[in-house]
Amino acid sequence: MDPILIVDDEEKIRSLVRLYLEREGFVVEEAEDGRVALNKFRSGQFSLLIVDLMMPDIDGWRVCREVRESSALPIIMLTARGEEFDRVLGLELGADDYLVKPFSTKELVARVKALLRRSRGQLQMVSSEITAGLLRIDKERHRVSIGDDVINLTPLEFDLLYFLAKNQGRVFSREQLMETVWGYDFYGDARTVDTHVKKLREKLFHPSVKKMLVTVWGVGYKFDPDQVQ
Repeated sequence: MDPILIVDDEEKIRSLVRLYLEREGFVVEEAEDGRVALNKFRSGQFSLLIVDLMMPDIDGWRVCREVRESSALPIIMLTARGEEFDRVLGLELGADDYLVKPFSTKELVARVKALLRRSRGQLQMVSSEITAGLLRIDKERHRVSIGDDVINLTPLEFDLLYFLAKNQGRVFSREQLMETVWGYDFYGDARTVDTHVKKLREKLFHPSVKKMLVTVWGVGYKFDPDQVQ
């Protein structure tokens, strides 16, 4: 079963999360701070990371940033209620999702399972390759390129781009994208979707490709190659 690393300076939270994940058959390791977490990450093989943002010494932001420098490991971050700026920053640094404390352990387990399904490439897609202008999305190889340049995307960013491109021209609300791409019912802050679209636009550096990701104000997002013509 997939090994998961839980990083939180509160022992009660680590123990609670571990209990529920182990009930589902996951192998769980704990880290009480960011320094221990990074050491375990570098020496171990994990399938997912759950990390608290607010920790002494090395905080969750730095953990996310350093993990993302070398890995597309799925990351769920834990935040305190009301820290909207912190959540957005964590997503921009590479986290795939977040939960606000106090959180439902049932919801956490659902999100863990959804992220792991996506990281294994189990979203149901019809075709394996999409080409639009300079952009090429290869589902089978999990590869995105613009011309000769390969674009490094996280599993969630890849699936979001692939899903929109596969359904080009169709507008999806943030809630629909959360349900279909994230893999569970929509909870809370739509900025999760907005932040990932923003990161995609940054990584899809070519001006003509950026324009294909279209914001439909008041509705959601769509992929439209005709925007560059």
